[in-house]
Amino acid sequence: MNKKKKLRRSGAKIMTSLILLLGSLSYIMVLAVINGSFGFICAMGVTLMGAVGVAKALGESIALSYGLIIGLAVGFGALRGLLRYIEQYSNHYIAFRLLAVLRDKIFAALRLLSPAKLESKQKGSIIAMITSDIEVLEVFYAHTISPICIAIIVSAAVVLFTGFVSSWWLAFVALVGFVTIGIIVPLISSKRLKASGVRYRAEFASFNAYFLDSIKGIKDLVLNNAGKEREKEVNHRSDLLLTETKKLKRDTTKAAAATELWVSAFILIALAVGILLVAQGTLSIGRMIIGVVAVFGSFGPVIAISALPGDLTQTLAAGDRVLNLLAEEPAVRPVTNGKTIDFEKLEVNNLSFSYDGKTPVLSDVSIRAEKGEIVGIVGKSGSGKSTLLKLLLRFWQKDKGEINYNGIDIDEIDTDSLLDNVTLVSQETYLFDETIEDNLRIAKADATMEEIEAACKLASVHDFILTLPDGYQTRVGMLGDNLSSGEKQRIGLARAFLRGSELILLDEPTSNVDSINEGIILKALKEQKRKKSIILVSHRESTMAIADRIYRSKIENITDKKNEA
Repeated sequence: MNKKKKLRRSGAKIMTSLILLLGSLSYIMVLAVINGSFGFICAMGVTLMGAVGVAKALGESIALSYGLIIGLAVGFGALRGLLRYIEQYSNHYIAFRLLAVLRDKIFAALRLLSPAKLESKQKGSIIAMITSDIEVLEVFYAHTISPICIAIIVSAAVVLFTGFVSSWWLAFVALVGFVTIGIIVPLISSKRLKASGVRYRAEFASFNAYFLDSIKGIKDLVLNNAGKEREKEVNHRSDLLLTETKKLKRDTTKAAAATELWVSAFILIALAVGILLVAQGTLSIGRMIIGVVAVFGSFGPVIAISALPGDLTQTLAAGDRVLNLLAEEPAVRPVTNGKTIDFEKLEVNNLSFSYDGKTPVLSDVSIRAEKGEIVGIVGKSGSGKSTLLKLLLRFWQKDKGEINYNGIDIDEIDTDSLLDNVTLVSQETYLFDETIEDNLRIAKADATMEEIEAACKLASVHDFILTLPDGYQTRVGMLGDNLSSGEKQRIGLARAFLRGSELILLDEPTSNVDSINEGIILKALKEQKRKKSIILVSHRESTMAIADRIYRSKIENITDKKNEA
């Protein structure tokens, strides 16, 4: 990621988009703002009642008795606690509800982008988004929206109260202070902190992705004695992240210091203006005390706003990343309410495809497959074999040509129906950190143990599973590291058999197994062809022995082997 890349959206657009996600929860946010505003006014009321008592003692005409003044002070204090609790409860209720909604939206977006768009994304960066970035947004919903609204309401109330009860000059000083501390200082701080926040989030995501990749590849690092070099790079990236963290903290501290300096300045200005008005005889000392105390105690909400840029820069960076993912267009969109099929035959005519629109991967490819036969595609790596299989499942949108199932174009077939009829076993089988049985049930949740064992026997993995400590209840371990590549590949093949799709696409199904197990698997595939169709992709000529028809792939093309001679 380019660290100098600016936010695609402005801070205002990001905040607006995040606020719109409130939806039906907006009424709770309103409740939080109302309680927060009245709560802070009650907090000010405690000290203000003290000032009223002093003013009364100085001879100011106050209608309230001393007993009532004390009672109001105590009542304001108790009410402040209750309203503060309701405000914080409301804010965090909204925050955590929305975080759950956002995670759901992100998962739905990933599902829509999968698998095409996700092939180019680092898994660590996605994990950082689902965990860290989403948690950062909690600050926005719980500690940003309400404080801004509360600051506006309380500031307006203080200006009006000070003007009517004490002096409009003091009210003007308060207004200038609120605008300076609540708007001008945060804007200046935000410009300084924006770049730091974006750099920090980008560096954090990069480090997270690299570190996760290092953990996933630890075995290969050890086998290739590359641990020291990788450790050096991890430490280097860690230092870069630490540097960005220090810069952000330093800039945040400077912004906080500037805020405190301006607060002190306006408190002194308000005191000086009050003394000057008393000296000129235009304001009594009692009402000056009430006005000055009101101003002194009113900067809390705007201080909260002024402190926002430190967290808000990270929030905006995280929000921009999340919104980018939610707004990203998938390579293909699922077909809903399309035509349904029961697979009988596949015809591919003059199919062409390029990932970038410039470099052709497939050009004028034509193949066919009918139910009850095995079709082989053999060729070197990089010749487009795996890409063809992805196009047959509509993971990518074909550029031109035809992919017809039972004479129906693939773009007209309902996606669910297509996936029910066609199953792909890729070169790399991902296993969840669950039991082997749970990993197999992904293909068929209601399968009986007899069906599961039968599928595993066909994939030549049943006997191996029985040798494990807990058999089918053995957990495969994080990232499937408890199993070899060949074992994972055979479990993936068992999934395909268990699913029972009429067309099975096999991408190098025997690349990670020995010759004995390869023979067993190929024999099982040959037996299965009576019930379904199989397209078998491999770079091994020996694997093609069971094929009824063979196509040979070249760069940009796939041709019938018989016609090539």
